[in-house]
Amino acid sequence: MAATKRDRQKALRQARLAREAAQAKAAAQRRRAVRLVVGVLAVAALVAFITTRGGKSSDITTTGSTTTVPEASSAAGQPCVPIADPLPAGAPAVPVKVGPPPTQLVKEDLKEGTGATVGAKDTVTVNYIGVSCSTGKIFDSSYSRGQPATFGLTGVIKGWTDGIPGMKVGGQRLLGIPPDQGYGAQGSPPDILPDETLWFVVEIVDTKAG
Repeated sequence: MAATKRDRQKALRQARLAREAAQAKAAAQRRRAVRLVVGVLAVAALVAFITTRGGKSSDITTTGSTTTVPEASSAAGQPCVPIADPLPAGAPAVPVKVGPPPTQLVKEDLKEGTGATVGAKDTVTVNYIGVSCSTGKIFDSSYSRGQPATFGLTGVIKGWTDGIPGMKVGGQRLLGIPPDQGYGAQGSPPDILPDETLWFVVEIVDTKAG
């Protein structure tokens, strides 16, 4: 009887150990399954994030090993439209000539100055406002910054180099600048499209001989 009792106790211990081992194995399998699911979900979330960012935040496309950026559309031949933005405080009106863009430099005095005459190589201090022909958008303005700009006439776009000499201090002039005398085929995106005609009103504050 004693041996039989010991056998039963041994069998019970073995059964208990077997149950505990089975429970531990099952728990380990559940943990592995949970880790696998979490990993799959993390990868799916990362793929979705990259796809969303690629679709919404970038217009850059990649083909093979070559990355390209879409070119900005050209403003060549597009008619000039009235100014579309509100004028900055203190800025004069810009009388854009609506219709076909000019093919030659336009110089039209809006106000005659009474001071010194600007020479071709002078350094001038000016207030100015610039408008894109095809959109009517203001792309630059010294009035927005609250102070005039100073520069040499030999270091600016050709439309200014040729369009400002002859003005007098205190005068205002309308300039219509064709693309080949402005920023040309490359433009200055996004504010100035390729082949964009530019309209400026320039006021001479001061001039110094170059």
